[in-house]
Amino acid sequence: MPADLSGKVALITGVGRVGQIGHAVARGIGRAGARLLLADVNAVGLADRVKEFAGEGIGARASAGDLTQPEAARTAVAAARSHFGGLDIVVNVAGGLFSYGAFTEVSADALDRELAVNVKTAFFTCQAAIPALLARGEGGAIVNFASIAAIRSLMHMAAYSAAKSAVAGLTRALAREYRDAGIRVNAVAPATVRTADNVAQMDPKTPLVELDDVVNAILFLVSDEASAITGQVVPITGKAY
Repeated sequence: MPADLSGKVALITGVGRVGQIGHAVARGIGRAGARLLLADVNAVGLADRVKEFAGEGIGARASAGDLTQPEAARTAVAAARSHFGGLDIVVNVAGGLFSYGAFTEVSADALDRELAVNVKTAFFTCQAAIPALLARGEGGAIVNFASIAAIRSLMHMAAYSAAKSAVAGLTRALAREYRDAGIRVNAVAPATVRTADNVAQMDPKTPLVELDDVVNAILFLVSDEASAITGQVVPITGKAY
């Protein structure tokens, strides 16, 4: 059965660019009936996404800011409550791979960037969102973005693997802490996804995970059908592994 998210309000981060994971996730959740609060550092891209989704009949608002800073996350959550009256779902897509190479060559700045963009964005967004989910009084669902790099060893990706492993740990910790409040916290751990950037940069023979498969997994995890699932890090590998 397709997920029915009618009446739900979803905060989705990392939605500023066309053809990337956040774009596909936001569209999928919107098409399932949820109203969207889109958050990203890219204000122009966010404005374009709001217009695009409005053309599809999807209600969406935007909050632009640097989610590595707690104030931007608080502002996004406040916008969801102001525009839509509350918050039910959070999907932390914001992140990325910025350092690739030998472990001994990873700079302190590169490590800081990986941790900031992948860990801080998820941490601060969850920290801002959980009081809003609690205020709703009906629990809620959070999905974070880990990576297959947090589960299986990959060459030349030590900083990224460390960051995504931290996201997986955060997911499990929050699932335990808020279990009795009915807030479910899970993560997806995709292999390399068929995004516009990856298609442009990678060997055409590289096996890729399809965007629809990532979206479908998230739709399941935020739906009532997954009401008994929390604290899980779900690999999405397709034919990549």
